[in-house]
Amino acid sequence: MFAKRLLAWGGAFSNASIRQRLKYLVAVGLVAFVLSLIVLNDRWPNPANAFDYARAHAKPSNPYVDPDHRPRPRPNHGSGSAGSAPGPRHAIDKLADDAQVRFRQLLGKRADTLEQAASRYRERRGRHPPPGFDAWFQAAQNTSAIIVEDFFDRIYHDINPFWAIEPAILRRMVKDEQHFIRVRDGKAWFVSDHLEMRQPWVQRWTELVQEMMPFLPDLDMVLNVMDETRVLVPWEEINKYVAEEQRQRSLFPPVEAVSEYTKYRNASADGDDATAEDDEPAIKVDWISGEQNIYWDHYRVTCPPNSPGRNVSSLKTLERPPQYPHRAMPFTVDGFVENFTASADPCLQPHLRGMHGTFIESVSMATTHSLFPLFAGCKLPGNNEILIPAGMILDSYDLFSGGDSHGGDWAEKKNELVWRGVASGGRHKDENWWGFQRLRFIQMMNGTAVSLVESGEEVAATFRISELPQHQVQAQKDGSLGKWLSGFSNAAFIRFECFPQQENSSCFYLDPYMELKESIHMKEQYDYKFLPDIDGNSYSGRFRAFMRSTSLVLKSTIYAEWHDDRLVPWVHFVPFDNTYADIYAILEYYLHGHDEEAQMIADEGRDWAEKVMRREDMKLYVWRLLLEYARVMDPARDRLGYVGDLWASE
Repeated sequence: MFAKRLLAWGGAFSNASIRQRLKYLVAVGLVAFVLSLIVLNDRWPNPANAFDYARAHAKPSNPYVDPDHRPRPRPNHGSGSAGSAPGPRHAIDKLADDAQVRFRQLLGKRADTLEQAASRYRERRGRHPPPGFDAWFQAAQNTSAIIVEDFFDRIYHDINPFWAIEPAILRRMVKDEQHFIRVRDGKAWFVSDHLEMRQPWVQRWTELVQEMMPFLPDLDMVLNVMDETRVLVPWEEINKYVAEEQRQRSLFPPVEAVSEYTKYRNASADGDDATAEDDEPAIKVDWISGEQNIYWDHYRVTCPPNSPGRNVSSLKTLERPPQYPHRAMPFTVDGFVENFTASADPCLQPHLRGMHGTFIESVSMATTHSLFPLFAGCKLPGNNEILIPAGMILDSYDLFSGGDSHGGDWAEKKNELVWRGVASGGRHKDENWWGFQRLRFIQMMNGTAVSLVESGEEVAATFRISELPQHQVQAQKDGSLGKWLSGFSNAAFIRFECFPQQENSSCFYLDPYMELKESIHMKEQYDYKFLPDIDGNSYSGRFRAFMRSTSLVLKSTIYAEWHDDRLVPWVHFVPFDNTYADIYAILEYYLHGHDEEAQMIADEGRDWAEKVMRREDMKLYVWRLLLEYARVMDPARDRLGYVGDLWASE
């Protein structure tokens, strides 16, 4: 009847009959529209993608990464085993889905023009961009860089406190330092009182800065040539500096802007350092050394007053095995890391003073509690160094660059985990070795050691098997956790770093618990699906190489690096806790029923790393950082700014 009335258009029509038939047409259209949405929703779980023709018909290089950088929906398998009805959603499913949403939101902020980039800078920073911003953005466009203002948040976290100190004072601070990169008149070179002690990555940093010439203003860039981080300003003091910077922010009228940096007058590229900038003496830094075994006492002053780590001291003795936290950490959801930034914060985790070599006893120490402009490749969350890409990852050595080969297809890889390295992480000894993170990881990944623990043997001084329900895997419930691990885990040391050093690579306190194995070349490690990455003496230099591979990266760290704001955990890599208590449950999830999800993160991580962790991206990061650094050190900094886009819009 409905169809007959709809099609009965013969004969004359009254206005009423026309209106009646129009109502039927509208009804049919609405029904068809709703049905189409149902079909599209089944095909595209994110409705925002349903009408993107190019996206729907593109042929990406892998099944999970779109050529326009937008992530595709994750496989929806529930938590049931193959062939069974889907069960309750696993916590990792929700974490990964939420992370995809955050990543899409981040990509929505991309700036494609100089005007957009400058506008978003002002909106986020409360200042005009520094002079030279236009040349920097042109270089970004020339290298097809993805520019999202959020990617550079680390720069302002590091630089902003220095706005509270007068430029003349800052220049006196760096005046007599021993290791620095000097830029004068569009040329850059390295200066050191002890060139024979120069670390190889100093040359890598110098070469990177030289690639930016002649676009950088005059500056002196003091470098941390140690593994360990060094600047620890008390929480109360650094917050005063931050508040003062915020008070000084100003978007002054464009007509008041100064576009030229103040030139230094104290040196030339020819090495003529005879003429001093002024007669003011250098301000010497008070470096504290020789207290490696109580480094936590120095670190905890950077913690907020109400944080768990602020009011606990360094451990006099270490429990064996180390003491684990007694409650769920605030950065986890159902036992898994949700907030990766917080998971790296020792102030929230005082148990790490007995579970990480940095706080037990580092190899060396030279620390200050005064704010000082020192550039470094990594730092703890409480440190106040200015981050730049670590010199080692600028090297072409395969361990850090990944080499030319990044691994084959996912389906051809071994469904296993691999890790090789040295037992670094600090100065471990007979009386403290069981607290060091790498030694704990190797024991936890050794099926034989875990089987002995399951049988009640006292062989694993470094760890306890978690009894939290969310961390218990089926093999643990069956009493076969060690056997399960032996089926896929290939983790071992290639060298012990004992103190004092012993002959024949032996170590009397480690030999009863673990054995050395042959090294595995990086390109051969890419034949495995799972690549865990953990801290050594400080950060891990292999992370970028891992991210460029076709394998899945699992990451645990307490160190911050330059790239943190451009990577999204659970989208580009899998985070795990610094106790490693969640590692078994994470591996069980991906090994048993979620291989597609593992491949998705591996593929998307590799694709994204090739877009935002390139050498070109590191160069752009340091270039922009040095523009900001030169401005904060400049006597005319209050009116230094790029306003060319504002004049162009008038």
